[in-house]
Amino acid sequence: METTDGHLLGGRVSYAQPAEGFRSGIEPVLLAAAIPARDGDRVLEGGAGAGAGLLCLAARVPGITGWGIERDPSLAALAQRNATANGSTGLTFLAASVEAIPESGPFDHAFANPPYHVTAGTPSPMRDRHQAKHAAADPFATWATALAGRLRPRGTLTLIAAAADLPACIAAFGAARCGSGCLLPLWPRQGRPAKLALLQGIKGGRGPFRILPGLVLHGDGPGYTPEAEAILRNAFALPIAVSPSRGALATKRSMPPARWIATPPRSGSR
Repeated sequence: METTDGHLLGGRVSYAQPAEGFRSGIEPVLLAAAIPARDGDRVLEGGAGAGAGLLCLAARVPGITGWGIERDPSLAALAQRNATANGSTGLTFLAASVEAIPESGPFDHAFANPPYHVTAGTPSPMRDRHQAKHAAADPFATWATALAGRLRPRGTLTLIAAAADLPACIAAFGAARCGSGCLLPLWPRQGRPAKLALLQGIKGGRGPFRILPGLVLHGDGPGYTPEAEAILRNAFALPIAVSPSRGALATKRSMPPARWIATPPRSGSR
């Protein structure tokens, strides 16, 4: 597999990925920022690809143990090499499907960026890209049930989904018994409709569903907003990342302009 070398989180994470086919965008970085993990937590990622999500989470919370499930053996091997290159000794990437996750003890958190085009769509000429973005007719039910089944009680499940898929995604959380849900819209620009959103639920949670203020990604110019920069380059946590049973992850501080609250990375993280 031919790869290209790059970085994530403003250089905190070195990252090799395939030169062709499906390539990581900002979605796994945002997902990682939404996980309410602490040192010692066990985290499961479905569809890990080359490992961007878990690598970014481990850069913010170095003490986690992470399992990444990736059905493409070559991508799983690349993700493991990325983990080694970054000194992320607590991360393991396995070649398996989400429907057949190897047996292990319960996890504290699970997350994924499920395929978001049904298989009836026009196939991509690149096989890897097609597999990464296309799924069965009800992918969210499959992925939510499989990942939630490996969570401890009160563990969190987090998915990122296109706006059009949110009804199916919310229904899948209900079927997987992940309640106390919260939705964080990702606005491309101020005043524009959100194309993506993060959805998080708690296994066995019974609290009310909440819609959070959301994150505006771009300002008037071509660059990211200060809030998005804090997430994508400086390894801050999203405000969704609050432990369901142990309170806030760390002392919170406002990012200018103070439209929402972000959590800084743990001291000692890369």
